[in-house]
Amino acid sequence: MKIITSKVMIPEDVTRVCRKGLLDTLQENLNSCQATVINGRAGTGKTMLAADFVRRHIGRAAWYKVDAPDTSLSVFIEYLVESVARVRPGFGSEALACQLQLSGELNIPALAEAYVYDLERQAEPLILVIDDLHLIYDAEWLVPFFHRLLPLMPAEIHMLILGRSMPPAPLWRLRSKQRLFVITEQMLAFTQQEAEELFSSYGLSPEEASYALKQTGGRAADLHAMAIQTGAACMVN
Repeated sequence: MKIITSKVMIPEDVTRVCRKGLLDTLQENLNSCQATVINGRAGTGKTMLAADFVRRHIGRAAWYKVDAPDTSLSVFIEYLVESVARVRPGFGSEALACQLQLSGELNIPALAEAYVYDLERQAEPLILVIDDLHLIYDAEWLVPFFHRLLPLMPAEIHMLILGRSMPPAPLWRLRSKQRLFVITEQMLAFTQQEAEELFSSYGLSPEEASYALKQTGGRAADLHAMAIQTGAACMVN
């Protein structure tokens, strides 16, 4: 299978605002649970937050952007392996060998265990981001794979799962066992201070930031759009 390189690269977009509260939460989660779900509709700032976090992180980070055709477990595994192999050369031999050995037989727990074994062989801290996982929530293998994978994750590995809706119930219920933390869409909304910082970067006033915050409810993409429009209007006038 030919790997699309852009799917396993950290986005290069740079945020104008340091979202310190959310960044601190993500940092705390590295030691308190195996995974963090960042849940929110399009335009709420999930990807920008995760990308900013891994760029600031002192240590290795892997990224995999899921697309709708990745509903095949074999395709998903190859990309999940490749994302880590970019920062850990030679990673994934056990998982890929297991996949090849199983061939047409679908042994989901075995694949999850093989992937974890590969992670454990290189005992080094790693953040693994899976972006847009919601696109394949309907895949039959997804719940049993992650339900086996997450509890086995080595302590030095943390997974960030980004999606426009919550993962299927058997997964997000892991948070009751302190294995999973959820950053909700409400938590992603910009605060007054963050809105002012954003508008200030465009040369705009706190009053203009307050007005935009009320109009958008703190939705990241809408705030950025209003800042650009307001700035353009000021230049015309």
